[in-house]
Formats: sequence, C-alpha cells, structure tokens
Amino acid sequence: MVVKAELEKLGLHYIVVDLGEVEIMETMSDEQHDLFKAALLKSGLELLDDKKAVLIQKIKNVIVELIHYTDEPLRVNFSNFLSEKLSHNYTYLANLFSEVQGTTIEQYIIAHKIERVKELLVYNELNLTEIAYLMHYSSVSHLSNQFKKITGLTPSHFKALRHKRRSMLENL
Repeated sequence: MVVKAELEKLGLHYIVVDLGEVEIMETMSDEQHDLFKAALLKSGLELLDDKKAVLIQKIKNVIVELIHYTDEPLRVNFSNFLSEKLSHNYTYLANLFSEVQGTTIEQYIIAHKIERVKELLVYNELNLTEIAYLMHYSSVSHLSNQFKKITGLTPSHFKALRHKRRSMLENL
C-alpha cells in the first residue's frame, strides 16, 4: 500500500506491485527515482535497483516463506523448486548467492530452520519429535546434531536455559 501511494504521488502508473517487485508503465526520471527511494526509506522499505540484489532478495523470500510459513513438505527437491520459481538455473542462483552473501543457500536454509526450531522450542507447544517432523528432518538426532552445530547447545539445553531465564526474571 505504501509503495502504491508513493508511486501515485509521483504520478507514476503501476502494472504490478507485488512483494519485492514493482512494474511501472513509464520510465522513471532520476528525480522521481530519488524521491521514490527516499519515500520508501522513510517507511522502512528499501529500493533495490541492482538485478542481482533483487534476485538474491527473491531467493531469501522463497526460503523464509518455505521455512516459516509453510508446513507442507516440498514434492520436489529444493534446487528444482527454486529454479522453477525464479526461472533461473540453480547453479547460477547458488553461485550468485554465495558470491554476494558469503554463505551458501544450504547454510542460509539451515540457519533459518534452526531459528524456526528455536521459536518452536520457546512456544513449548510441540515436543522435539513433532518439531523434527514439522521441519522435515529425517530424525530427531539429525535435528539435534544440526541444532548443536549451529547454536553450540542441544535443543533440550536451549529449552532449559529459557526456563531458567524466565524463573530468574520472575524472582526479580
């Protein structure tokens, strides 16, 4: 809504305004571009001009969507899914991502999965077996090993620390 409003203020007509993507009918002048960029920054948004930066943001958005907002397992492997979704060869996407982000797509996925596992542990609604299933790990031990490798803690130790911190706060 913010993007649409700012485009209208500048007298620009949009064809598509979607998450991370805007297509306009006219060519934007340098002045309009600068005004648009400044207006977005005031709203906490960022204008990405570089096509590579846009593609990397799209990769991140797909990963976040899959890990944080989708419970259904993929029917195809992730590399095929990403290639089809973004209409690019996976090798190109993986090399670009690594070059710009300094980490692999796989490591980015793992980091997000572990953050999601932390959230689920904090909510305390699911046990570790249910979390492993939900997050599509092959086993609880695989999840536990990956969790410890990333955080330095076992999932149960992480959960215990959370309870300890809460009880310390309650005693203040």
